[in-house]
Amino acid sequence: MYRFVACCLIAGLALTAYSGTTLAASRADRLVPDVDILVGGRPQPQYRHNGRLFVEALKGREYQIRLRNPYDVRVAVALSVDGLNTIDARETTARSARKWVLGPHQAVVLSGWQVSQDAARRFEFTTEEQSYGQALGKTANLGIITAVFFKERTPIATSQVSKEAERRDAGAPAPPAAARAESAAADSKAKDEYAATGMGRRTDHAVQQVWLDLEDAPAATVNIRYEFHTQLVKLGVLRDTPDPLARRERARGFEQGFSPELPLK
Repeated sequence: MYRFVACCLIAGLALTAYSGTTLAASRADRLVPDVDILVGGRPQPQYRHNGRLFVEALKGREYQIRLRNPYDVRVAVALSVDGLNTIDARETTARSARKWVLGPHQAVVLSGWQVSQDAARRFEFTTEEQSYGQALGKTANLGIITAVFFKERTPIATSQVSKEAERRDAGAPAPPAAARAESAAADSKAKDEYAATGMGRRTDHAVQQVWLDLEDAPAATVNIRYEFHTQLVKLGVLRDTPDPLARRERARGFEQGFSPELPLK
């Protein structure tokens, strides 16, 4: 019988455990892997619309991808950004792609395109024209992040999996309101720009290669589409920012109650 043996990478410096009890409480009936897009270390809100997941891309900002494994066995995750494998930038099937390894109930934060055994180049929200895919002449799948999870056929002991602390983004997180303001300002200047991912600054990211015997069928697939604010409004995913003049026109003066107190300076 044919066995699915895949070439995978362990990002030994970016693995961390998370609570199985919390997972059981929130997903008692089904185990679903988590995929989060982090900006400034904070997850971007995810919006479900017409059966798809969306996040807002913040032009010019670096981002990370956090993968979480809810299973009791190791998984290998084929992760693509704009249709390009985050390990080698190849366009392949998820089955044949090189993959990231997560131990049982482990999370990994990936900051960018893996460019060597010990370094990566940061993911960065940009326009299609400035994207990594455009530079490589591979533009068929811009604007989508896909993670396909394959379980290991024969699990290994948990003690063999690295449990070093999750690395945090070095930059200070921007307040969500400020980030939205930056995005809205950028979109107002270029209404027809579409989001894609560029290759940003270099960062240390040591990995090691392993071979895993995986199940033939994937355990789960997560697709996230990302767009600038203006495009999310056009798609009906988000509502547009209220018009300040219209708000002022609705003003009617008095309302019942007392003056709220502000803290003393």
